[in-house]
Amino acid sequence: MKILVVGAGGVGGYFGGRLLEKGEDVTFLVRPKRYEQLERHGLHIESIHGSFSCTPKLITKDSQSETFDLILFSTKSYHLNEAMEDIKPFVGKNTTILPLLNGIRHLEDLRQTFGEEKIIGGLCFIETTLNHEGVIVQTSKDHHLKFGELSGEKTARIEKISKALSGTKAEINESTHILRDMWHKYLFITTFSGVTSLFQSPIGPIRETAFGLELVEDLLFECEAIMKKEGAPIDEQIVSKHLATLNKIEPTMKSSMQRDMEKQSFIEADHLQGYLLKLSEKHDLHAPILKIIYTNLKLYEKK
Repeated sequence: MKILVVGAGGVGGYFGGRLLEKGEDVTFLVRPKRYEQLERHGLHIESIHGSFSCTPKLITKDSQSETFDLILFSTKSYHLNEAMEDIKPFVGKNTTILPLLNGIRHLEDLRQTFGEEKIIGGLCFIETTLNHEGVIVQTSKDHHLKFGELSGEKTARIEKISKALSGTKAEINESTHILRDMWHKYLFITTFSGVTSLFQSPIGPIRETAFGLELVEDLLFECEAIMKKEGAPIDEQIVSKHLATLNKIEPTMKSSMQRDMEKQSFIEADHLQGYLLKLSEKHDLHAPILKIIYTNLKLYEKK
């Protein structure tokens, strides 16, 4: 299976590298600066699950067109429109697109651009960063990727993709309820990124304050109410499950949004918190905590 990974940062570089390590046919679509860096120094992963280095196959958006069987879409939401244009020459009749973006809104954009039949669901849980030398550094135990048909069906193409993606050092699994999984992650990451970015703190100190966990729980319920009103297929006990997870993860854990803010980088405010606020307005629901978080994020963007 010919696999194209869009981007070679913390997510695409990590999972694409693990597939290369296994021996899969992987090519990275990257921007000129990253192309030059990878061509000169190679792809390097430093991970508690085992490090890996290689010289990967690289293309840019201006490379000679060839089509791929699977496109792993690992960009941030603020690069979505540009990235969709970039991959158009590499999408063939039988290409499947597997997005790993946070949130939900990107599914509609991808469907409108490439057709519903080409899109499957996906998500990942991983904490990685790209250091100043371009090395992908992965230090936490989580390095999970899930994928599946949005309908939940077990199709022939999912079986082929499962065969190609399995057997790596990363935990990559097929899901028969990927849409539910994506909404669950959306709820978790919106809350986690929201509170850590609002207070500019890892989760531990927030939990230790008098009202920290209460605030986290209130935000979870606030977001859950919006998602339920939208018809999201979420579990009845998802708030308590997420609260338990947030109560036991490492106290030094920061959200990727918080780390991006510390680096003065772009953030996904509109794709995550902003989209949920639009849904709250659509369904005439009150979301005071979410509004405070979103206001904080927009003030950061203005700086």
